[in-house]
Amino acid sequence: MSSDVRAHLIGLLLGAEEDWPRAFESILRMVGPIQHGGETHSLSSERVRIHPFDLTDPVRHGLVIDRLAYWYYHPREWLKKASLMNDTYLLNSPFTFQAMEKHSAYVAMLRLGMKIPKTVLVPYKNPVDNVRWAYTSARYNDPFDLEAIAEEVGYPLYMKPFDGGGWRGVSRVDNVEQLHTSYDESGNMLMHLQATIDYDHFARALSIGPETMVMDFRPGEPMHSRYAVTHNFLSAQAGWEAETVSKVVNAFFGWEFNSCEMLVRGDDVHPIDYANACPDVALTSLHYYFPWAITALVRWSTYCLVTGRRSFIGVRSPRAYFDIADDPDRTYMEKMRAYRELADSEFDSARYWEWCEQHLPHLPERVLEWVASPEFDKLLVETVRATYPAHEHDQFVAHFRGLTGLWVKDQRNILAAPGA
Repeated sequence: MSSDVRAHLIGLLLGAEEDWPRAFESILRMVGPIQHGGETHSLSSERVRIHPFDLTDPVRHGLVIDRLAYWYYHPREWLKKASLMNDTYLLNSPFTFQAMEKHSAYVAMLRLGMKIPKTVLVPYKNPVDNVRWAYTSARYNDPFDLEAIAEEVGYPLYMKPFDGGGWRGVSRVDNVEQLHTSYDESGNMLMHLQATIDYDHFARALSIGPETMVMDFRPGEPMHSRYAVTHNFLSAQAGWEAETVSKVVNAFFGWEFNSCEMLVRGDDVHPIDYANACPDVALTSLHYYFPWAITALVRWSTYCLVTGRRSFIGVRSPRAYFDIADDPDRTYMEKMRAYRELADSEFDSARYWEWCEQHLPHLPERVLEWVASPEFDKLLVETVRATYPAHEHDQFVAHFRGLTGLWVKDQRNILAAPGA
């Protein structure tokens, strides 16, 4: 490659996924050379291999998208090394994600005044594996009445691990008997008791850099049907607030690829889960929203690398948010608007969209052509065959073809509209 072209390599740190990495690789090839800052920039990607590494080994990747290190600690420590030693851009900081689990995230957003349902942390049911447990618990642990705490929280409630983990250990508790059963089964997991909310909609927002999609989520449905394609299912106020909650959480913790779950009643938005910094972006989950999600990953990764954006290492200072939160003269909505301004500034929102309009105006139409192509259909069919038993292949191929076909139809109408 000639010396006047700056080459940027994106690393994909993967587990068992094949669908979204293949889609990312296909869409990234559509970006093409970009002229910026008097230079020509080219982008490519590779799937990161896992092997022993010297802490001073060079890292070739300018940016890494991680879908693995939240449970596989060897690559997590490589990411930390890459960030600290080599200044590799990480969409999600392993430093903040490791320290700021769901418990810390609840506390921080409660401090900001968000409408988190009442939440109580209770001690372990079973002793932790430490020889000092017996002495410490006998000397310092206060007795507590689990039933009284549950009554204060209110039935029905949810018992769930303080650090989350893909619905691990989550149970709905409707009465005293279920309370004791769930607590007994929690073992040595540290648990929250959290009130539930009578809600009209369960909203899930997926945020990638400055881009956020708020979706109608049905947690009781099978995974292939959980995301309903229902546009404008929230009021304008609730939709803005749901989007704002997701953006503010991400800006506060330094997560640029994260999902947020909220219970919405009327115009009131109650966040319940928003430490998901390795969110599901599978074709068989997102279906209709899959092309947007992968395109947003490509756009944000491209923007960060070409413009030289620096990722933040460590925990961002929360003081600007706390100063707003502690202002007694501001209403809830005034605070939320101020938080949103901070988040939009953190993610360069205005500059990002202007930059995409200047350098990536061709991408939406190219992605549309690709999703309507035999190449994408092959990806869809192969994903279904790898995910479902053989007797369900025809059913789910038709299901996902219908949903992605609906996206194609909608996007063609949007692109054909005046001023698109």
